Amino acid sequence: MAFQIVALIGKYKSPEIAGPVLELWQFLESRGFRVLLDRLTAAQVPDKSGAALTLDEIGRQADLAIVLGGDGTMLNIARTLAPHNVPLVGVNQGRLGFLTDVSLNTMQQTLGAILDGQYVAEQRMLLEGQVTSRGNPVFSSLAFNDVVVHRGVKGSMIEFEVRIDDQYVYTQRSDGLIVATPTGSTAYALSSGGPILHPGLTMMALVPVCPHTLSNRPIVISGDSRVEVLMHSNPDARVHFDSHSYFDLQADDRVEVRRCPHTVSLLHPVGHNYYAMLREKLGWSEFPASAS
Repeated sequence: MAFQIVALIGKYKSPEIAGPVLELWQFLESRGFRVLLDRLTAAQVPDKSGAALTLDEIGRQADLAIVLGGDGTMLNIARTLAPHNVPLVGVNQGRLGFLTDVSLNTMQQTLGAILDGQYVAEQRMLLEGQVTSRGNPVFSSLAFNDVVVHRGVKGSMIEFEVRIDDQYVYTQRSDGLIVATPTGSTAYALSSGGPILHPGLTMMALVPVCPHTLSNRPIVISGDSRVEVLMHSNPDARVHFDSHSYFDLQADDRVEVRRCPHTVSLLHPVGHNYYAMLREKLGWSEFPASAS
């Protein structure tokens, strides 16, 4: 893939991105690329505010987007740019993340290689969810990590029915249910006891959160399945999409989750190793220090 127009998108309201953005701007221009900035990033880099565009405008014009921040920033940008099929590269401001695996210290060298066509590309699935109330659609959103039906701040368990492809699965009382993509399997779903799914798979994991009955276990289903959650008793329930947007649920509301037709295209440096990243992030192969 040949790149000509490159967008720089930084972490929201982060003054620390100004330096790296300016550095990358100069680096990209020196190599003959046209550079775009989104409006929120431009607010942190006043000298470049004249180049500011909305994310939708960037989606229509950019051949590549470089996202500076962390995994949370990447989640937000990925949902927005996926319909435009713009590939993404993540530069992490701190510790390398699951999605942002280019270091600030080596970003020019690494990004230079990627711009020269030396990269590993992967496609990752998105979820789309819709809330229906009394038969009418009332809310919809996309999720890169997960769609989560969860109890609210009152702390009471909620009760809901789960169907997969119109087949009844169970009625559950719990703190909630996570419907996770392979990308989201290493996020909230992992902390709730769910399995790790390789990001190249097209699957969903259904992971109960603190179920009343211990026999309610996580299950993995086809990415082509349609999941329905029908609310029964829910004094203060909500549905969250990547913890970015949410909707307050009422009794008899229905949450429907399925695979989005759009995918997220991520570019990684040559030599990217998913299992090495898991070892580092999850502390595998580490041994406890011996007692003195």
